[in-house]
Amino acid sequence: MGDRQKTVGVLTGGGDVPGLNPALKTLVTRAVENGYRVLGIRRGWGGLLAYNRDDPHSGESTLMPLDRHSVRTVDRSGGTFLHTSRTNPGKVATADVPEFLRGADFDPLNPGHHDFTQHVLANLEHLGVDSLIAIGGDDTLSYAERLFREGVPVVAIPKTMDNDVFGTDYCIGFSTAVTRSVNFIHNLRTSAGSHERIAVVELFGRNSGETSLISAYLAGVDRALISEVPFDVERLALLLQEDKRSNRSNYAMVTVSEGASMIGGQTVEYGQEDAYGHKKLGGIGVVVSEAVKGLTGSHIIYQQLSYLMRSGAPDSLDLMVAYNYANMTMDLISEGMSGRMVSLQGGTYRHIPISTIMQGEKRVDVAELYDLAEYRPKVRHVLGKPMFLY
Repeated sequence: MGDRQKTVGVLTGGGDVPGLNPALKTLVTRAVENGYRVLGIRRGWGGLLAYNRDDPHSGESTLMPLDRHSVRTVDRSGGTFLHTSRTNPGKVATADVPEFLRGADFDPLNPGHHDFTQHVLANLEHLGVDSLIAIGGDDTLSYAERLFREGVPVVAIPKTMDNDVFGTDYCIGFSTAVTRSVNFIHNLRTSAGSHERIAVVELFGRNSGETSLISAYLAGVDRALISEVPFDVERLALLLQEDKRSNRSNYAMVTVSEGASMIGGQTVEYGQEDAYGHKKLGGIGVVVSEAVKGLTGSHIIYQQLSYLMRSGAPDSLDLMVAYNYANMTMDLISEGMSGRMVSLQGGTYRHIPISTIMQGEKRVDVAELYDLAEYRPKVRHVLGKPMFLY
């Protein structure tokens, strides 16, 4: 057993972002160079939940052995070729329990849900996974942190286009999402100006409004609504009317985080909660559009960018961070370290305890970066701030 080739498992969970495939290519290339066997786990934590140790064919749909040939060209595209899911094995709804696990005990702390962590631990042992790499946001990495507490050697890579994983200044996917948003906003000026309308652009951002704030800042948008600050729609309508009148082309623009809400209102959610307690967001832009139209009489262009922000190939910054995070991860594994998350802090690559993600929330510094009265970015003093300002 001492000569057994060590195995690295890797998975991607949560929403896809540009930069995942480049990270996977680098991880596999480095791992093979260092003498490891690499096992790709398909569909995030869902792959480990669905893997049946008693079925010799189960791995065909849940696992993907990886080598240099299988990842040779994947860095040229966005998304994740391993696929992804929002599965949380620690909280599986009855309807989502795999057939071969039906009849297992319910989690007494979460009625109506099952905790299949012991099944996941047994699968990792059965597969001979010596180190597990989890690439994801808060939700995916929170389960990775639990597995580490259960004794699994885990290293985490933060990714989310909201850039809201606590403990790092930067998450894979954020730069490309902002770049896409800025480009689409500038393109939308053509129609907004031609038709003399108010353009409402809804962007992803559940709890953090950074994508709305930074996109508006870089694109010179008139107003920006963010998740952290409930807004007065009547005040917003007046401001947009002023913006429209003062624009020689007679149009105005506002970005809206999907998690934004009116004063006294709630975020716009729909559907069933996922395994991490989140319903789908989206539609606040419609609410804003209809309200502003009713208050101003102006015709509205409503554009929900949503998945367009996270689609396509990564930009150069996301390539750089993805490659470097992956290299750092393999350095940690080769040095026998686990329970760490790679990160950027103050422009420097570091690694921190994975438990850090559970110790706080990363949100827009409203006092420093946002004008509460004017609903727009307020960026004046950047000395000492990280590259993306928070």
